[in-house]
Amino acid sequence: MQFHRKDLSDNTLLHFYRQLLLPRMIEEKMLVLLRQGKISKWFSGIGQEAIAVGATLAFAEDEWIMPLHRNLGVFTTRNMSLHKLFKQWQGATDGYSKGRERSFHFGSKEHYICGMISHLGPQLAVADGVALAYSLKEANKATLAFTGEGGTSEGDFHEALNVAAVWDLPVIFLIENNGYGLSTPVSEQYRCFSLVERAKGYGMDGVRIDGNNLLEVYDTLKGVREYCIRNQKPYLVECMTFRMRGHEEASGTKYVPPHLFELWAKKDPVQNFEQYLLQQRVLTEAGITAIHEEIKNHIEEELRLGYDSPPIQPDNGEELNDIYAPAFADTAAISIDTPMVNAASNKRFIDAIKEGLQQSMAQHPNLVLMGQDIAEYGGAFKITEGFVEQFGKARVRNTPICESAIVGAALGLSLEGYKAMVEMQFADFVTVGFNQIVNNLAKIHYRWGQQADVVIRMPTGGGVGAGPFHSQSNEAWFVHTPGLKVVYPSTSADAKGLLIAAINDPNPVLFFEHKALYRSISGPVPEVYYETPIGKARIVQQGDDITIITYGAAVHWAMEYAANHPYTSFYILDLRSLLPLDYEAIGAAVKATGKVLILHEDCLTGGIGGEVAAWIAEHCFTNLDAPVLRCASLDTPVPFNMELEKNFMAYSRMDEYVQRLLQY
Repeated sequence: MQFHRKDLSDNTLLHFYRQLLLPRMIEEKMLVLLRQGKISKWFSGIGQEAIAVGATLAFAEDEWIMPLHRNLGVFTTRNMSLHKLFKQWQGATDGYSKGRERSFHFGSKEHYICGMISHLGPQLAVADGVALAYSLKEANKATLAFTGEGGTSEGDFHEALNVAAVWDLPVIFLIENNGYGLSTPVSEQYRCFSLVERAKGYGMDGVRIDGNNLLEVYDTLKGVREYCIRNQKPYLVECMTFRMRGHEEASGTKYVPPHLFELWAKKDPVQNFEQYLLQQRVLTEAGITAIHEEIKNHIEEELRLGYDSPPIQPDNGEELNDIYAPAFADTAAISIDTPMVNAASNKRFIDAIKEGLQQSMAQHPNLVLMGQDIAEYGGAFKITEGFVEQFGKARVRNTPICESAIVGAALGLSLEGYKAMVEMQFADFVTVGFNQIVNNLAKIHYRWGQQADVVIRMPTGGGVGAGPFHSQSNEAWFVHTPGLKVVYPSTSADAKGLLIAAINDPNPVLFFEHKALYRSISGPVPEVYYETPIGKARIVQQGDDITIITYGAAVHWAMEYAANHPYTSFYILDLRSLLPLDYEAIGAAVKATGKVLILHEDCLTGGIGGEVAAWIAEHCFTNLDAPVLRCASLDTPVPFNMELEKNFMAYSRMDEYVQRLLQY
């Protein structure tokens, strides 16, 4: 192993040595504690320390890094409190995640480290978003994302690299090629000779280096970082290394040929750098012993402090409160629950959404819109038509077809204080970005206090003969996920007000907008910049005989049915927000009539109606005069043929359910 110090001073080399030795000695201690049952799990990075340490040393302390579970050196090189790390690994309440996350599945805004999730690949797209923020700010910064050779097989790897290349983002993707994905050798993972060869396919440069050579890692990453900033380009770095222990300790290493351990033991990053410093007379044997003793004592003292944690006392209030980042009212926005007809003009549903988005863009210079064809073309439904001329292409961004990467990039923007709106061309297409939404955006504030200031617009619903992949009602998928907010307006006024509220909210909001309503309904919409409160239902009309609880296009089905049946008095409640639900309004609606029909376009099984019906049965049983009925669409995919689709839709069975209630 050849080391080249270049212009690094003796003091700098000593500093590097301490940074390299610290994670090794911490890990050795952790393995002892694991055997003693004092920690529950450990993913070892022994033999790979030079990558995490060298790369982190090459970056400024205020540049974001996206590490994985074998990158202890990132955390220690960023000078995170060691005793607090010990608390984290024990699941203590005063660790970095209040006992909610394991080992390295957490982040720290203070240290510019973004916590990983177990799915690995999503980290790469988050780095894209941070790099985009740097680019928009014209900051001389780059960001760094780690992945293993196994992670390069994930679609997220492809999407993130493609977006970074297309958008000219200053981001470095660093592959730690340690030979195995758990037990699967690289020969069974890919067929190219070297993973860095893939860089050319994305139109970026790349380099393959010795990941066990601390100075080579540092010098390469330092130079690549400067290149990315200077040229506003991404870069791929493949670091060759070896995993000296199992994927995690319980996995063992029986699947690894013994001669590989012998080979890579000779390439140990700590021992080789130590020998180099001895040769350079930067260190002596006595000096090495002294540093080892100093670090050992430091670890023991920090460990003593790390054990000094109170036992966790679960607090449901605290747990629930930490799901969402605190939402503060936008002082520029008026809060309007019911629109004032005076000072309002009649607007189509689609135009109200456009106006809300337009006013939000003017109000928030840090708001970035992303989606397929949303720039010059104006989006599939023309909602953003003209926005490029008004706000510029930097903030109104066409995306490649890669929903996962764009949702991840939206989260990355949030790390740097930006707001993001992602338009799904159709709500159906959200499936390919599902992981980022339900596992990254939704959980990040609960896990380590980082807000995800992201709105995802979801053109949804059937009734337009678009078939099974452009007509689904999939809102229930997200209502089941703590940490998300889900809104679904039915009127023009609410479409504008709820969209503005969603953009102002620092939490991830799924904004469902029914395609069939875009150009079919109109209503009074205040001209001012206003919010409709999220989590508050709307009474459409009062009534005495039957309560219909509904949302979206089904509100209009209910209104039409009520108008056509004037001898029955209907109380109609528009939920508007599905997460959180307005239980107070639901309770009042039940009490008003004692007979409840829950109506929605989504399929029956697993739909929102089941949750609302269960809550009513549990909390409003004494107010009921009949069973709660659910009228929903068939439990089939949405058919293409218009006659089949009409039969599929819930409205084709409304009268049957109303008559059943009337007969009680």
